[in-house]
Amino acid sequence: MRTRSNSGVRLDYYQRVVHKLILDHQQPVTGLFPASSQNDHAWIRDNLYCILAVWGLSMAFKKIADQDEDRAKTYELEQSCVKLMRGLLMAMMQQKDKVEKFKSTQHPLDSLHAKYSSRTGQTVVKDSEWGHLQIDAISLYLLILAQMTASGLQIVFSLDEVAFIQNLVFYIESAYCTPDYGIWERGDKTNHGLPELNASSIGMAKAALEAMNELDLFGARGGPSSVIHVLADEAQKCQAVLQSMLPRESNSKELDSGLLSIISYPAFAVDDPQLITKTRDTIVSKLQGKYGCKRFLRDGHKTPREDPNRLYYEPWELRMFENIECEWPLFFSYLILDYCFQGDKNNVTDYMQRLEKIMIRKDDGIKLVPELYAVPGDKAYQEQAEPGSQERIPLGRCPFIWGQSLYILGKLLQEGFLAVGELDPLNRRLCSEKKPDVVVQIVILAEDNEIRDKLLEHDLHVQTISEVAPIEVQPARVLSHLYTYLGRNKKLGLSGRKSRDVGILSTSKLYSLNERIFAFTPQFSDMKRFYIASDYELMIDMLKAEIYFLKSSWQNLLGRPLIILTLNQMYLDQGKIPMAMITTMKKLKSGYINGTRVTLGNLGDFLSTSAITNLSFLGSQEDGYPDKLNPQVHSYLEDHLLKSFSNKFSFLSRPTVARNSRMLRRRMSVRGAIKKTRSINVDSETLGMEGENVGPHLEKKASWLEMDPTYGRSPSPEITKKKAITKGTSTTSLGVVTPTIEISKEVTPPPQKTEAVVKNPPLRNRTISESQSIAYAEQETDELIAMLRETENLDEQGDILQYLVDTHGLEFATGMLENGKPVTVKDLLKALYEKACTQKLWGLVRHTAGMLGKRVEDLAKAVTDLLVRQKQITVGMPPNNEHTITAPLPENELRQLIHVAYGDDESTAMLTQELLVYLAMFIRTEPQLFLEMLRLRVGLIIQVMATELSRTLSCDGEEASEHLLNLSPFEMKNLLHHILSGKEFAINSAGRGNISIVSNKSTRYTKKSQIVLEGQGLQGTIDEAPIAEPDRQGQWLRRRRLDGALNRVPRDFYPRVWGVLEKCQGLVIQGKVLQQNLTQEMTSGELKFALAVETVLNSIPQPEYRQLVVEALMVLTLIVEYKAVDQLGGMITVEHLVQKANQIFLEDQMRCNGDATLCCAAGACGGALVCGGAAGVCQHLYDSAPSGSYGTMTYLARAVAGLLADHLPHLAPIECAIT
Repeated sequence: MRTRSNSGVRLDYYQRVVHKLILDHQQPVTGLFPASSQNDHAWIRDNLYCILAVWGLSMAFKKIADQDEDRAKTYELEQSCVKLMRGLLMAMMQQKDKVEKFKSTQHPLDSLHAKYSSRTGQTVVKDSEWGHLQIDAISLYLLILAQMTASGLQIVFSLDEVAFIQNLVFYIESAYCTPDYGIWERGDKTNHGLPELNASSIGMAKAALEAMNELDLFGARGGPSSVIHVLADEAQKCQAVLQSMLPRESNSKELDSGLLSIISYPAFAVDDPQLITKTRDTIVSKLQGKYGCKRFLRDGHKTPREDPNRLYYEPWELRMFENIECEWPLFFSYLILDYCFQGDKNNVTDYMQRLEKIMIRKDDGIKLVPELYAVPGDKAYQEQAEPGSQERIPLGRCPFIWGQSLYILGKLLQEGFLAVGELDPLNRRLCSEKKPDVVVQIVILAEDNEIRDKLLEHDLHVQTISEVAPIEVQPARVLSHLYTYLGRNKKLGLSGRKSRDVGILSTSKLYSLNERIFAFTPQFSDMKRFYIASDYELMIDMLKAEIYFLKSSWQNLLGRPLIILTLNQMYLDQGKIPMAMITTMKKLKSGYINGTRVTLGNLGDFLSTSAITNLSFLGSQEDGYPDKLNPQVHSYLEDHLLKSFSNKFSFLSRPTVARNSRMLRRRMSVRGAIKKTRSINVDSETLGMEGENVGPHLEKKASWLEMDPTYGRSPSPEITKKKAITKGTSTTSLGVVTPTIEISKEVTPPPQKTEAVVKNPPLRNRTISESQSIAYAEQETDELIAMLRETENLDEQGDILQYLVDTHGLEFATGMLENGKPVTVKDLLKALYEKACTQKLWGLVRHTAGMLGKRVEDLAKAVTDLLVRQKQITVGMPPNNEHTITAPLPENELRQLIHVAYGDDESTAMLTQELLVYLAMFIRTEPQLFLEMLRLRVGLIIQVMATELSRTLSCDGEEASEHLLNLSPFEMKNLLHHILSGKEFAINSAGRGNISIVSNKSTRYTKKSQIVLEGQGLQGTIDEAPIAEPDRQGQWLRRRRLDGALNRVPRDFYPRVWGVLEKCQGLVIQGKVLQQNLTQEMTSGELKFALAVETVLNSIPQPEYRQLVVEALMVLTLIVEYKAVDQLGGMITVEHLVQKANQIFLEDQMRCNGDATLCCAAGACGGALVCGGAAGVCQHLYDSAPSGSYGTMTYLARAVAGLLADHLPHLAPIECAIT
């Protein structure tokens, strides 16, 4: 232990340094630091990093305060921190209106400013003149505010300030899906002011959200009203996106040294130790130099080749900056702190020496950290040729206070004046430590005694909802409504939380309010929501997924998670509880499910082990009654105590009337109205490529999004449907389908004559014949409605209603009355929808849901979940109707886009929404299914699903798409999973439309994955077993088709294509060119490059052909990697390689009399193709394995060899290794 005096002397030295370099520049009025003596702008981020050294030093003095002046120094240093933090708070509170606006818009122009005047705290540049949206700066403010408050500083003084900070939490809540300008304020690397999703911003936001949760801003002196509340799911979303991005920083930056602040001090945002190490190692290997680290690859800032007269770069210039980017000593400071927190003394000493070697000593002996080191202009060429060989010169500010401050912290830690725990009082550094297993608590409640008794028969003891009193059980939507009261403040004009989403982490806690305790059922089980909630098998599946999700995500939260499930009449199957449910409950009772530990019990038993959050913010603080419930909340809770909802519609069940012959004729004519709207195309020749027979009308599609003069908004799906009828052809050419609904001739308005309707929708210019036929239709509408009452068959009711909607619209009054109110077609549809739900007629459910314009509740969230994990989405049927979604959209716009993409086809539009939700579930729980896929083309996936069904059921396309639309949501999700994972599957047909998908394990059926409906024996499956053998034949064709449809590519495919582009002038695919200059604009690991290649590949309509093109590109990459040739020459047309390979294949087939002699090879002398393979390539080639002497890779390699004959070295023998 060193003597007191020595340590005192050493600290006095640091105090002088801090005073001279930092505190001397603090503005006395606002407490802010100017950027330099010439520039009085104060950046939020830089100010926060500056003050860290002052805060660290104050804590070091606090420990040795044996004399009064030490105590005085401590207080003075602490107050400088408070002054700065309050200065920034005041500057941001001046912009409270922006915070309020940003919560709804997330628009860059509505964001808080990134810098203020250090003299006045006012703004210094206009909204549009700077990339102000920097979520990481606001997050860093909240994180440091939380750490300082936890260390005992009092920064926030009033409840109004607490409300403002609560709103800052909402401001950063959507960080995981908000593109911003990031830590270097430039967005995209070219600096054109395009914001992008940045991992460093998301990580900082995650850290801030976790640090702020349940924090009392008044410290030890506060009460319930000064506590900040964060919904745990928001931090979890940031966590998931961060996991999927690292070590990538953004679309244009494949790596960034700024990530050091995320994986270590100050944020500690990553929980996975391997990912932390991987990110750190990648930064050190790719960006570290002698003078610090580069910020990112091809960073032109202050390099000798940068044009100082403009802010932005031309894309082609970026290549000039390679290897001469400036190196920043700042990052050595980060690495020193990182190793201090790990307790790795050797690395601390090593980096401290490196840093001190490049610091600049001033006359007074103090060493300063310069901003950056640049290559001198005259040495740029040598440096580029041999990176790291040239001496660099310091440029920019010196001292660079951000780096200097972190350096001083590192010294204080290294010399033992501070312990790491003092810099991190909230213990964020422990988040990557291993935690004990999470045990998920599960409570099952019965809606009434009847269900409780039915469960008792199976030896399952549960309580009813009324028996768990005094605990009140509510659906999740009640919790989401209560949270809208959080952070409201009339004085500041702040409205509270905008997002209505509450995830599973939030509903897995208990909530106390005054004397009451609330429990909430999870969002996925909310029956009022969407039809997929009425499929109990899917609900069981979702429950298992959520339990698994809780196991991995409940790491840093208190208590044990608690899931509450209510069983109601909806889930009963003909009055019985389905077997699948009973088995799941027994599994839960056993204490283990899907590898997660669970405990099943009564709600009362779990009170002591669950997390309980106090909803104190629901009091009337602003009116001076903090203990009294806000009157609005009070009345809301009174109204919403669980009411049972019953189906109120009875008008579809009326006494039957005698049928007359005219009725029968009408029935025949309406039949199939729904089927005629389908647009799924299943035809092995034209899967996803009806390009040839599509007329020009499709190009007009987008115009439906235009405003409709009479409605003043984009037309609703119903209106578009009415217009669509007049199109005279269907959305995609199935050949079978005409969109007009053919009732007997006299009723249908002839489509040819209604051209005028399209041009001028609101005024339907009826031609004479049309108005006559309409009059005739009206005369018979009442007959249709009578028929509607009398028929028991729901499909028939559906066809009649489809016709009524098409002729009269949804709001048409049918002339029936219910409780004295007129009944519209829409009401009838709703009743039909609910009936179809209970009877589990899924095709009808999907169609009626589409006609009613229902949308999946979590649609926007699902799409966002996919997008933020760097997957783009297209909806609509390829190739002509695909709409790409690249940025998160609000619910209504998404639904509009999806309905426009599918035209009249409501069922497929509904199915698309459903599949997006399943894809989002999979990407949350099994991200590995999506490896090497950049774009999810939902239309193509639907077509592949139908093709797979038609293949396994050996039926035609139309039948297969019927089967597809009639699959239950659970089986639909199952089929999608099989297709994504590429597993073989077989099908158990069980009566009408009830099909179950069974994993195929070499013709042995595992009992586990087989769900057969009662009354159906297993005999069907035994007969089908042998069919699996001949399937071997189309195996590779199917595999290529699946991979092509899912856009799957081999590992590291895109960086390897980058290597090929460097060696040739360009690659031509489908007439589109990938220019060589892409390598100038983008680095090989950049996501933007991958998307550019992928867009060109997506122009190939046939999935299996696309896959062969990918294989051809792989052969080219092998040639480049094995350095077989120096240059590949000019433009390479990749299709020529595939066609050439096909030609060689056919010659071989002729020679050895192979299978192809029956089709293509027979006519190889110039005859026509017989087998109809995509793009003129023989089916048999598609169906060859890649390897082997007759494999596709062999033929492609031979084709490439032919192409490159001129470029090959003639003398040296060539080794041809094909992997």
